[in-house]
Amino acid sequence: MTNTPLRIGIIGADIRASWAGASHIPAIEAQPGLKLAAVATRKEESAKAAANAFGAERWYANPYDLICDDSIDIVTVAVKVPAHRDLVLAALKAGKAVYCEAPLGATLVETEEMAAATGSLHTAIGLQGRLNPSVRRAIEIIASGKLGTLLSADVKATTFGYGPTTLSNYDYFNKAASGASFLTTTVAHVLDVVEAVLGPITEVDARTKLIWPTVSVVDTGETSHREIADHLDLIAETSQGASVSVQVLAGIESDPQFVMEVRGSKGTLMLRGHHLAGVQVGDLTLSASVPFALPDIPVATGNGLTADEFWAGAAINVGEVYASLARDLRIGTYHTPGFAHALHSSQLIAAVERAAVTGQRQLVPNALCLKRAAAVR
Repeated sequence: MTNTPLRIGIIGADIRASWAGASHIPAIEAQPGLKLAAVATRKEESAKAAANAFGAERWYANPYDLICDDSIDIVTVAVKVPAHRDLVLAALKAGKAVYCEAPLGATLVETEEMAAATGSLHTAIGLQGRLNPSVRRAIEIIASGKLGTLLSADVKATTFGYGPTTLSNYDYFNKAASGASFLTTTVAHVLDVVEAVLGPITEVDARTKLIWPTVSVVDTGETSHREIADHLDLIAETSQGASVSVQVLAGIESDPQFVMEVRGSKGTLMLRGHHLAGVQVGDLTLSASVPFALPDIPVATGNGLTADEFWAGAAINVGEVYASLARDLRIGTYHTPGFAHALHSSQLIAAVERAAVTGQRQLVPNALCLKRAAAVR
């Protein structure tokens, strides 16, 4: 492809929804090689408002019209999970590169279908935490052998979500049919960072709990009932031989943290984050007992027009995904975690769910094959 800016169309860039405005929009604006060409929602009024607020050239009240726009290079799907399948398949059929928020599908079957439809097209999945500059540097430290033989890792993670209260617009996260559960969102992001640093998880033993079965919907005064787990304890083995313990706590509205400590025979390293929404949002810091070069400066740091202080730094990791996808498109590589990676993540979460239900350790399908594929790519 030429050096002209890659033109991006975002489906779901509603000014009333914080995520696209806080992450995708500033991530695109920060990179001269990218251009927000169009936005789409389901209503003309909101589509026009989004185009005006975000500076998009075009707006569409029908997302499929955006997909059919021949000038669009990358279609970003940033809507609720149940709507992913039809939009993603349409974009792939139109020959577009596709960036979809995670999880890719509402079910494992949907994810398999979309991954199979990718062909040679470029895709990106919104498991953006693994592309954080500090995570990338941690990967390099371990690959260099400075930590020696990997012995263990301990991970503690929190999120403000899935606690005793919610807003009506987010209550769908509490329902099993939505596909956007505590496991497929929060836990999947945590485990993806673990896998980025230590290699694919090959075996899991997990226990889940439902701590808050009754949820107060604060903006309506109604009561909702949570249908999914909101707590996880997990022990895993990775392809690099490290034993990993993971605890993920929900409903934490003060002193949030992500802490991952890796211990080897010759040293240790630690990744830390402090965003209320979890490891995938905001920046991470790296420390180690061995010398290392400072992590790269993120390509994007700012907030979007609809962002409040809560979403500060939301564009950092999303910006790294766009930068990686743009490089792949320009030089013909496939380094950006795409829909095959999304399928592995869904298979991993399915294994976690089976382990929690059966009380028995579970193998993760294709984990070692994924490691071998990454090694030769």
